[in-house]
Amino acid sequence: MSRASVESTIWIFLILVAFGTTLTGQAAPPANGAEAPATTPAAQSAAVSDPAQIFLAGQNALNSNRLEEAERDFRHVLAIDPNSGAAYANLGVVYMRRKQWTKALENLRKAEHLMPQVPGIRLNIGLAYYRQNEFLKAIPPFESVVRDEPGALQPRYLLGLCYFFAERWADAADTLNPLWSSESTQPSYLYVLSIAAHRAGKKDLDDRATTQLIKTGEDSPEFHLFMGKAHLNLQQYDEALADFQAAAAADPKLTFVHFNLGLTYLKKQDYEKARDEFLKDAAIEPDLALNYDELGDVYSLLEQDTHAEKNYREALRRDPRLINSYIGLTKIYQRQQKFQQALTAINAANKLDPNRTDVHYLRGQVLMHLGRREEGKKELETSVRIDNERRAQREKQVESGTLPSPELLEDDQ
Repeated sequence: MSRASVESTIWIFLILVAFGTTLTGQAAPPANGAEAPATTPAAQSAAVSDPAQIFLAGQNALNSNRLEEAERDFRHVLAIDPNSGAAYANLGVVYMRRKQWTKALENLRKAEHLMPQVPGIRLNIGLAYYRQNEFLKAIPPFESVVRDEPGALQPRYLLGLCYFFAERWADAADTLNPLWSSESTQPSYLYVLSIAAHRAGKKDLDDRATTQLIKTGEDSPEFHLFMGKAHLNLQQYDEALADFQAAAAADPKLTFVHFNLGLTYLKKQDYEKARDEFLKDAAIEPDLALNYDELGDVYSLLEQDTHAEKNYREALRRDPRLINSYIGLTKIYQRQQKFQQALTAINAANKLDPNRTDVHYLRGQVLMHLGRREEGKKELETSVRIDNERRAQREKQVESGTLPSPELLEDDQ
């Protein structure tokens, strides 16, 4: 099920909740093709002030992706009825389509307050966080929807993916396993389930999912892509390389295959081949910010700072939440002794995630170079404190090396 189809279902449901009785009272069109009677000025004025009619116009505009009209109509509804949860909900969808996440969440939260019983609103709140890769924030709304609708595919699948990205392996496996009957022909589902089960020590489920992935794939490019990703996550780099190369040979334009080849070569410290693969994927997926983020790392490792800076900037232009790109820029400016620019970059990273030890460590170094010794010392102490508090989790992250997986964030689930 696509995200669009889920959203469409939500919109229809919201219409029925908010305006069902009013809409069913509309007059039917004249029979036998007879011409409709002329609309009087009074009738026109009544139509303009009828929130049900305005809402329906906005709904039609939204269904046709005429977002400016939809926004105007839903705001008109709210001017008449400030307590229309459905109008706030659909405004949220308008902003989601524009990727204006702050406005989307603001309106969806208002809709949730007015219509707490509607799970579709909470689903969209979760989606708004999910599309920003804020998986920890997406988990509570998805959990609430799954509690209300345990048999619904979309919220359960998304919740399982959020657990997966949060490295809650057992939760991911337990959440996704009930979807086996409907999803066990999908390589992406089987890949996630097998990795989660493996990391959670659920050997039977791991074997079952892996066997089914092999059976279902039938040597397709997609099969090799996900088998390669499974090997890559298990640090089996040669096996991963063989599968990704098989996928690329079968379909050179398969999305994300060159991205994963780049990751594999990066892990094998073959930086020039990694660079070439990320460039190939950028040609196929020019809007994927992670390509430029990884290219920034590769060029930095090749000591080509000009190219590294350019790609980090390109990554942030497409996705300003990529902390790694801010950290990469900080390191470049440190090497170039441009400490004020380094501070600007690391401050941006710190704003995005104030609990990362590497961010505090780098910020402390930069502040010391700027002569702000007390502030720098405090940042270095903060880095040590957080590191001590989270040592076990930090070591786990170093060992497992959770990899970026843009192929799992597509809309086709």
